[in-house]
Amino acid sequence: MPTRERKLHLLVINQFFWPDMAPTGQLLMDVTRAVEGEQSRTTAICGAPDYAASDTTSAPPVRILRSRLVRFSHHAVGRILSYGSFLFGAVWNGFRVRKPDVIVTLTTPPLTSVLGRFLKLARGCQHFIWEMDVYPDIAIDLGVLRSDSIFTAVIGALADWSRRNCDGIIALGDDMKARLIARGIPEHKIHVAENWADGEEITPQPFADGPLTIHYSGNLGLAHDVGTIMGAMKQLGNRPEYHFVFAGGGARRQRVESFCSENGIANVSFRPYVTRAELSRSLGESHLGLVTQISATCGSLVPSKTYGIMAAGRPMLFIGPRDSTPARIIDRFACGWRVEPGEVQSVVSILERLAADRCAIYTAGANSRTAFEAHYDRKIGAARVAAILGLQQATPTAEAASDLTKAIPQSN
Repeated sequence: MPTRERKLHLLVINQFFWPDMAPTGQLLMDVTRAVEGEQSRTTAICGAPDYAASDTTSAPPVRILRSRLVRFSHHAVGRILSYGSFLFGAVWNGFRVRKPDVIVTLTTPPLTSVLGRFLKLARGCQHFIWEMDVYPDIAIDLGVLRSDSIFTAVIGALADWSRRNCDGIIALGDDMKARLIARGIPEHKIHVAENWADGEEITPQPFADGPLTIHYSGNLGLAHDVGTIMGAMKQLGNRPEYHFVFAGGGARRQRVESFCSENGIANVSFRPYVTRAELSRSLGESHLGLVTQISATCGSLVPSKTYGIMAAGRPMLFIGPRDSTPARIIDRFACGWRVEPGEVQSVVSILERLAADRCAIYTAGANSRTAFEAHYDRKIGAARVAAILGLQQATPTAEAASDLTKAIPQSN
């Protein structure tokens, strides 16, 4: 009888996974769905689903090992306790599962890559780091850690030790790649694979009549600039030709709500997170998708909400640094408008111009969906990551072949 070929065993480690709606968990789920099949099987080590809203889609074909003693919290102390308890359980699960061929660690919590490095040493497998945020840079950028502290130096040394000794690093953009190189990570280890959205779940909806609707979707956290859009909202007052929507949550959400209440701004709606199934409808209510990023975080993170907006066929209003990934996408595909954080009058001028010229919105929105279909749809994005990991994956669209080729590791 012919010998049955052994499946490759992929082990992924991240605190968030299905059915959590955290972006990192959703992206990881898309990859595991793409690679699971005749040639490979996947095990996911994750925490309990308590980040935000739950994904209502069917469970991915993955063995899920949950590791949690302390419930996840968006507050600092609770977050640290949750991170620690997850890592404790992840160590236990990581050494008791069947030997993996490939390990992928994400960056929730920070230093999960160190666990990946130890598993690589102990079990003789490949290890890839998927950098969703660059630590400790992001914590320094947000003022959480001091750049000159011993604690920060230790975190940086551990993170860079795992980076230098892994088999490859997935960066979310050229700006993130530059950050890693600045930390002394060899360039040949770093492979750029931008994030994506699901173009079957999120589809363009007809633009509605009525006020110009500016829509922010998802987490509004410490890395997101809110002062600029609040200044523009105040300057525009309650003019009926504008409406602002904030759907989601996050550390800065309450600040925006309080600001609107204190200044009597009524042309604004605050809504909870929406499920993945509801996201297309929610994004389709807008004329402009709002993305913000404080300048200090350029390269230490990449806003993932960019790709959902593009899938919805909506242009972006990006308030953030020139060298960031969303800014480069806008420049490359003419799919939105960018202003520097703090330039309130520039935002007001753009919104006034677009309120009077909806054709510019429709054109940029069409450009956005066209670029999305060619470069950032789920199958194309998952193929980029699968190629870096060396896992078999169906061929992406012909137009995206050049992007996939760039993602495949080259021999030195």
